[in-house]
Amino acid sequence: MPNNRVVDRPIILGLVGDSAAGKSTLAKGIVSILGPDRVALLQSDDYHRYSRSERRRFGVSAPDPAANYLDILEQHVCLLRQGKPILKPVYDHMRGTLERPVLLEPKPFIIVEGLLGYHTRALRDCFDVKVFVDPDEALRVKWKMARDCAERGYSEDEVKLSLERRAEDSQAHIHPQRTFADIVVRFAPPETQPDECGARLNARHLLRPTLPHPDLGPVLDAGGKSGFRLALARDTDGKPVDVLDIAGDIESRRAKAVEDLLWSLIPEAHHLRAPLGQFIDHAGQPAQSHSLALSQLLLTYHLVKAALGHFAR
Repeated sequence: MPNNRVVDRPIILGLVGDSAAGKSTLAKGIVSILGPDRVALLQSDDYHRYSRSERRRFGVSAPDPAANYLDILEQHVCLLRQGKPILKPVYDHMRGTLERPVLLEPKPFIIVEGLLGYHTRALRDCFDVKVFVDPDEALRVKWKMARDCAERGYSEDEVKLSLERRAEDSQAHIHPQRTFADIVVRFAPPETQPDECGARLNARHLLRPTLPHPDLGPVLDAGGKSGFRLALARDTDGKPVDVLDIAGDIESRRAKAVEDLLWSLIPEAHHLRAPLGQFIDHAGQPAQSHSLALSQLLLTYHLVKAALGHFAR
């Protein structure tokens, strides 16, 4: 039964998915709501065992569990859950090198973002909310090409080669983790706009019964004509799940109605209300997306409820 007991340890959110799936963009919105002074970010890429040049030399890729110190990641996430600081390793994505470790202090909320966060049972048991980010694959490739060339010093040919090298390991090790998530978030272009890769992307949330989800009845569409629709469906394993669809072209008034409802369901956090759905588009310009904003707020709802002891594991 729900209760109003405040949990006296950090609440941990997992954001797992393939490279350039949109994990960091979701995390930024959550941090903007809860406040950077209340959220610690841990990227599991920092636990790579090898530098970029070593991975190439040894013929291994980043999604390969053997190329990561997952045992140390387990220890560190467990320590943070206990409210203890860690000496975190650092992986420099721009240079592809392993750098000096830094001290990471726990905060009321912790976001663990990366490729292999649900790979082991010990890791999965540390999370209060588990999210798998699973965008349309062609969209993810566009995002990866744009990010790695602009921010990580890759050429287009190097990105293509990286995608080829890691494809088998991604299928073998990243995608199977989808089954452990409480929520699967998928961004995809509308059928009528297959080249869309920004503000007007559709968002689909697969809501598994491992968490109690918010009552969205007051703002659901009759027939799904105004951009916000909930339906019963079957998961890939045949089990029933709820599927929430948020259209990329949802009207602003409809998006605001949904946002207002979600805030009303977490009155304890209403004072944290902040602009959401902001990102940098492919042209390097600030942009905003209603589907992204509502996705960020839905995930924050679960963290606030977990902190209040409503469904902390």
